[in-house]
Amino acid sequence: MDNKLQVVKIKTLAERQAAFEIRQRVFVVEQAVDASEEYDDDDERCTHFIAYSQGHACGTARWRFKDKGIIKLERFAVDQAYRNKGVGAALVQAVLADLPYARKVMMHAQIQAVPFYEKQGFETYGPQFEEAGIQHFAMQLKRQQ
Repeated sequence: MDNKLQVVKIKTLAERQAAFEIRQRVFVVEQAVDASEEYDDDDERCTHFIAYSQGHACGTARWRFKDKGIIKLERFAVDQAYRNKGVGAALVQAVLADLPYARKVMMHAQIQAVPFYEKQGFETYGPQFEEAGIQHFAMQLKRQQ
């Protein structure tokens, strides 16, 4: 990760708006996810992050408590021009560093992103499924032995 890349927990309305704009570009425009599926009531309950590269907002993610002892990572999005430059990995590291103890950390990963998340310490479980018109696998963080 280059030293001009920064990931912070969202604290201001301006940061939140910038994160939502990234999600709009990546999910709603680029991937044709319906906005009513992209933005949900969980946005109010989640802890959100935003990534900056040389001061430009370029990526976002969120986490939430799903069930007792389970944390779900969601809405990882990196603007197209910033992909394959360490932004996604920096987001994953920042989110994982922020989590309280959980017996399970999981996510729904788009199938093309599975190899990336495997490099970040996740493994697939269960069958492939469709969510928001896109094929996904459930993934969980591997337990360190």
